[in-house]
Amino acid sequence: MERKAFLRTLGAGAAFALTFPSIQGCSKDGNGGENPVPEGVDFTIDLNSAEGANLQNNGDFILKNDVVVVKNLEGNFVAASQICSHQQTDQVRFIAENGGFFRCFTHGSEFDQNGTPLNTITSNPLKIFNTELNGNILRVFD
Repeated sequence: MERKAFLRTLGAGAAFALTFPSIQGCSKDGNGGENPVPEGVDFTIDLNSAEGANLQNNGDFILKNDVVVVKNLEGNFVAASQICSHQQTDQVRFIAENGGFFRCFTHGSEFDQNGTPLNTITSNPLKIFNTELNGNILRVFD
């Protein structure tokens, strides 16, 4: 049976009920959505705390306040939005391979540590935040 004939047999209501969730999932644009990119970010992490212990090794990362805080493979701290610039899902994580990069696990967008897109899924850069280390206190801010 062809798709059109099948949908006709279901009726308009059933066809809408079956297809709307799929269409809805791909309809968000890059200007908003359920998870807006964090703004006004300004927090600290005590690297001697339990939370900071998860940033001891190169390649480690933590999630805090919708930000991915990373100790990159060179031992520097980098912070990026956990909210992807593609469709605003909160699935951005750090991948400690090939020099280290950010990947969104929703649709596969990848970004370098400066936020520049690495593939064609999006041309929108990933938001990168400033980091500043003062003793054992790491500050992450806009």
